[in-house]
Amino acid sequence: MAAEPTTQHQDQASGRSGSSIELHGVTKQFAADSIALRGINLKISGGEFFTLLGPSGCGKTTLLRIIAGLENASDGEVEIGGASVTDVPAHKRNVNTVFQSYALFNHLDVRENIGFGLKMRGMDKAEISKRVTETAEFIKIGNLLGRRVDQLSGGQRQRVALARALVNEPDVLLLDEPLSALDAGLRSELQLELSRIQRRLGMTFIFVTHDQQEAMVMSDRVAVLNDGRIQQVGPPQQLYEHPENLFVARFMGHQNLYEVRQQDESGLDTCFGRLVGEFERGTHVLIRPETMTVVREDDVNAGPNVFAAVVRERVYRGHVAEYTLDLGNDTEIVATCNNVGEPMFDVGTRVAVKVQTSGVVTFHA
Repeated sequence: MAAEPTTQHQDQASGRSGSSIELHGVTKQFAADSIALRGINLKISGGEFFTLLGPSGCGKTTLLRIIAGLENASDGEVEIGGASVTDVPAHKRNVNTVFQSYALFNHLDVRENIGFGLKMRGMDKAEISKRVTETAEFIKIGNLLGRRVDQLSGGQRQRVALARALVNEPDVLLLDEPLSALDAGLRSELQLELSRIQRRLGMTFIFVTHDQQEAMVMSDRVAVLNDGRIQQVGPPQQLYEHPENLFVARFMGHQNLYEVRQQDESGLDTCFGRLVGEFERGTHVLIRPETMTVVREDDVNAGPNVFAAVVRERVYRGHVAEYTLDLGNDTEIVATCNNVGEPMFDVGTRVAVKVQTSGVVTFHA
């Protein structure tokens, strides 16, 4: 289903190489009628930023916990670095987890929180101090080491949680929706910072999120899950531009999805009859909104891939204008146009929409 793992960041990483991960037929059943994972097969390269994406209840956090050793699989095998860890307890896996809730100790200061795991391992105090200081500077919280945890902002707490995980130098870092509680601006900032940290360390990151935009910004590859099954695996661009089924298309945010119910000589019925291409009955057609051009009706001649429409709604998003267009026959399409300083079309304006064939994708449900 997916191509062999390729990581766009690998050539930028440090000399350190994170461990690969392989899952073979991993299943998790909590009760007879509660199956969280259904035969998961997955390969993650060492040094890859890999994201598990899907809605609540799809199994992504359960899968992360099985990799961490915090949950036992009902069936299947887990390998880290080429060795089976299926029966290895969590504390003996060189894996660390950053949780959504931070899980910091409020009675300890930042320095003590970061160094807690090293202290539990019996490391020399001088070495703990050195590694904590270096990690804090790396995460850009060196000035907070003496601060109490309850004096920190949400973003600062998340950085402390990340530093506490990284200071142990794990082969794999697991991140369970660690940014979901942050405001939008800080979340965007930390998305980029996490991606940069991963590139510099060369460590394997496995990130869990329900936010497709977050997955696309940060990841080398993404696995989309639903109902305990992997729906598609690939680089973010592949998942967005070439979804393999209706669930992936919808979850990646696509709205222009049409079922082929009848066929004419061009393969698609009603107002899409002039769309270039042949489409099998029962398939679905996706038209990506950014691959369309909206012009005044009088500015273009009718022809293949050109449709008359009426503007029913306009949403201004700053860098783009998003139009909902009525094509007739109870059919609407959404087009996204870059804001290049030209006047925008008002609601009720008659326009023509040109569709680029590169933006048309077909697939079965």
